[in-house]
Amino acid sequence: MSPEANPAPPAATGKKKRLSREIVLSAALALVDAEGLDALTMRRLGQELGRDPMGLYRYAENRAALLDGVSELVLNELAIFPDDPDWQAQLRRIAHDLRLLALRHPNVVPLLVTRPLSTPLGLRPLGTLRPLEQILSLLIDAGFAPTDALHVYRAYYGFLYGHILNELQEFIVDPDENEALLRLGLHRLPPKDFPHLRALAPVLADYDGMAELDEGITILLSGLAARLSLPEAPAKL
Repeated sequence: MSPEANPAPPAATGKKKRLSREIVLSAALALVDAEGLDALTMRRLGQELGRDPMGLYRYAENRAALLDGVSELVLNELAIFPDDPDWQAQLRRIAHDLRLLALRHPNVVPLLVTRPLSTPLGLRPLGTLRPLEQILSLLIDAGFAPTDALHVYRAYYGFLYGHILNELQEFIVDPDENEALLRLGLHRLPPKDFPHLRALAPVLADYDGMAELDEGITILLSGLAARLSLPEAPAKL
């Protein structure tokens, strides 16, 4: 009998793919992207992965750990090169990359901004602390004193997160409407109570997040560069 007469049995199908922390967190991020932070639970994630939710606890001990993991996963997409001698160009690039990251994952932005407030610095996931360490290294190598580098980091990220949150609020009600007042839904505001907002409708409708960010970063970097070039104040006797 020829081999063709006795073909080998087909390979087993439907075998579940082995889970890993990366696979679990990627599924968690996809769920948050699609439905928001409130949708992320162990039970729902188990459904998405086709697994018993109890089996997910080996990859994240609770929902809080899942949220931390999602934060780390998103921030890992942000490339920072602390050895770059052009610190201003590096900070400008990071700012634009972070903005694009936020636009890709808008549902994660509140998590990045507010979750650290509930956790002491040293207890936060290492992946969320790496941008801080890398930017401090960048600034200190550029000539900033360590304490000044920390002040710069705080001002820099305060501006970035403020801009990102503001841009995400620039919601267009009807993008196909030509009239700016109607596009933004500002026609619903009482004219006597909101005259300035209604009058600024054309400018508000032409909001360019990338250009606004770049203008703000230019102002911030100019001030930082001027501060770095100032002579040190003489020591007080």
